[in-house]
Amino acid sequence: MKISTKGQYALQMMLDLAINDTGEYITIKSIAKRQNLSEKYLEQIMNLLSRSGYVKSVRGAKGGYRLAGEPSKFTVGMVLRAIEGDLSLVEITDHLPDAPVEECILSNVWRKMDEAINGVIDHITLEDLQKEYQSTVGYDYVI
Repeated sequence: MKISTKGQYALQMMLDLAINDTGEYITIKSIAKRQNLSEKYLEQIMNLLSRSGYVKSVRGAKGGYRLAGEPSKFTVGMVLRAIEGDLSLVEITDHLPDAPVEECILSNVWRKMDEAINGVIDHITLEDLQKEYQSTVGYDYVI
C-alpha cells in the first residue's frame, strides 16, 4: 500500500482545520498558504472530504471550510479511505479447496498485515495528532 499525495494532503488539511479551528470557516487560500500547497489541488481534495461528510463548506465572503465534527470523531483511517478507497495491501480472495498451500499461507500474512495497519490508522484520531502538534510546537499565547 502506498498512500498517494492526495491522501497525504487530505490528512494534512484535516489536521490544519483541527489545529486552526477558531469557530470560523477557514479559507482554502489560508490553508494552501500555511501548507505551501496549490489551492486548486486542495479544492479538489476538499470536495472529496466534503462529499464524505468530514468537512462543512460555506460559499461567500465569510465562507470556507470547517471540520464537520470534533477532531476526536475522525481517524486517520477514515480520512485516508475517503480519498484512497480500500487500503488493503493485496486483494485477498477466498481460496478454493484445491488452492496451493503457499497461497493460503501467504493470504494469512497479507490479512495479518492489513489488520495491523488498520489497527493503527483506525485508532489515531485528529485529536491525537492535534495534541501531538501542540506538544511539539507549543501553544501560541497572545496577551
